[in-house]
Amino acid sequence: MGLTNAFVDLHMAEKIMAFLQAHFHSKVTFLLALNAFLLVVGCFLEIFSAIIVIAPLIIPAALSYGMDPVHLGIIFLTNMEVSYMCPPVGLNLLLSSLRFRVPIMKLYLFVLPYLLIMIIALLIITYFPQLSMWLVDFLGARKELIIM
Repeated sequence: MGLTNAFVDLHMAEKIMAFLQAHFHSKVTFLLALNAFLLVVGCFLEIFSAIIVIAPLIIPAALSYGMDPVHLGIIFLTNMEVSYMCPPVGLNLLLSSLRFRVPIMKLYLFVLPYLLIMIIALLIITYFPQLSMWLVDFLGARKELIIM
């Protein structure tokens, strides 16, 4: 919470927004950069810390590119899950290494094909929002976000 409060006091969301708008002119490039950023964050932070620290910073930027908040949440969580299997600090790899007494370097080799499949699935989820939003649309549960 202290880090989040510091980010608010330093107006980090506004600074990040200015940077993004200066360097990423399309939604496609923004989404690619967002995925790369979230994968790196997920390798070093566990999911609850990432939600508290990073989500308030990326939500305004994503909304400025016209992203649906539910789709952003799905992208965020998918990135966190993929990064749990990414070397060098993937939490699932560390836990598996300890539990099954397998050297972590050996696990890196075993997990690479699955990691590639998960990254492809992440890109599909990111660039085809209708795949992850069809149930929300079917139920008519999508609400317009009102920003005050």
